[in-house]
Amino acid sequence: MIKPMEVSLTRIHASVAAKNYSYEQLMLDTLSTVRRLNPSVNAIVALQDESELLAQARQADQTPAIGALHGIPMALKDLVNVAGIVSTFGSPLLKNSIPTKDDVIAERLRRAGAIIIGKTNTPEFGFGSQTYNTVYGATATPYDISKTSGGSSGGAAAALASGMVVVADGSDMMGSLRNPAAFCNVYGFRPTYGLVPNEPRGDIFMHQLATLGPMARNIEDLAILLDVIAGPDRRHPHSLPVVSQFETAIKSTPKNNQRIGWLADWSGSYPTQPGVLQTCEKALAVFSDAGHQVEKIEAPFDRDNLWSSWIQLRSFAIASLLGEVYNNEKQRAQLKPEAIYEIESGLALTVKDISNASAIRAQWFEKANDLFSEYDILVLPSSQVFPFDKTVHWPETINGQIMDTYHRWMEVVIPASLIGLPALNVPAGFSENGLPMGMQLIGPRMSDTSLMQLAQQYHMATQWPQKRPPKIV
Repeated sequence: MIKPMEVSLTRIHASVAAKNYSYEQLMLDTLSTVRRLNPSVNAIVALQDESELLAQARQADQTPAIGALHGIPMALKDLVNVAGIVSTFGSPLLKNSIPTKDDVIAERLRRAGAIIIGKTNTPEFGFGSQTYNTVYGATATPYDISKTSGGSSGGAAAALASGMVVVADGSDMMGSLRNPAAFCNVYGFRPTYGLVPNEPRGDIFMHQLATLGPMARNIEDLAILLDVIAGPDRRHPHSLPVVSQFETAIKSTPKNNQRIGWLADWSGSYPTQPGVLQTCEKALAVFSDAGHQVEKIEAPFDRDNLWSSWIQLRSFAIASLLGEVYNNEKQRAQLKPEAIYEIESGLALTVKDISNASAIRAQWFEKANDLFSEYDILVLPSSQVFPFDKTVHWPETINGQIMDTYHRWMEVVIPASLIGLPALNVPAGFSENGLPMGMQLIGPRMSDTSLMQLAQQYHMATQWPQKRPPKIV
């Protein structure tokens, strides 16, 4: 039987090469783990026929490796169209949708040899950092199956943390790679916008808030997966070239004596549950012990301006994507309230509203660039609360402060998202009740390599996913 917290891509391939293991056995172990744990966690959905998956695994054993993911079982986030597999986007509108064509990321994963076993659960159209929908239900963190795994890549993070998959893909507009990774004690990386090309769907020029990215239990696996999914695509106008191989780069020692700016709760602007900041501050000592300078800094930009810019640009993007669905009364009736809120907010915006929101974004980008002339890395918690009850749609208050929208409790992630900065969640530790928390390492644009090198140094010192696996495993 596979040992979920110990296994890695490198170890699997080495064991197969040494004839001590096989991709067929890996598939058998994967399916066994899914059967045993998924009923409690509900991370993997649309699981494919076992006999067909085993046939694909045997084929992988009989053929030369075609890529870094050769023979590796993967379940793709249910916001990705995968040919031949039900792809619902968590919506009852698409509960019977079976695409005939792969999205870009699915193409790349298959080309690298991955065997797609099914999908990972997500909230409807990815709205909200709590993974639940009327198609498949709610997903739990394996650290407490009464609590949410976060979202919107909650199914991916929970499957990864519980050992049902070795690596996972995710996407991130408002913390959807970072928040669930924090809630499940794994790594989730939102790369520089454009490094991993989005699917060229709808308007591909104007909206630059969401991106795809990798998730893993260690930085080496994260780098290997990023090598597979990153790189330009001629169909995407903002896609960026890859200047180095990430797997090779993380083997280099990070720059010494880096200056790390700890933004904490944005000078008291972001309400946080007791214990969140303390957990992150304890984790920051790892960097101090490694010779880096950690300094607490004041909020560099007005919180209300950031939020105003964010919610308007976000609603504008969502209304552009789902406006036609909303205009169909029968389809609108099946949308969850959060989706309707976003679409109606976006449709109500004026040209001046959008222009002003984008101008604030530009101002924050300029200020962030100034900050990165003083600091190599900025750090924030990955969530303002620990994992909460999975039957609760979102936290309505934090420390007595009312959350005026369904996503206000995740405000801490927008400084990076708004301007397309790379942000990597690293596990930071646990609450007194044993619930995971993480923190965001944020770098300037195109600092993905140096960010991962620093994260590798942190991982080697902490190894939280390996040292503190969920009891469900």
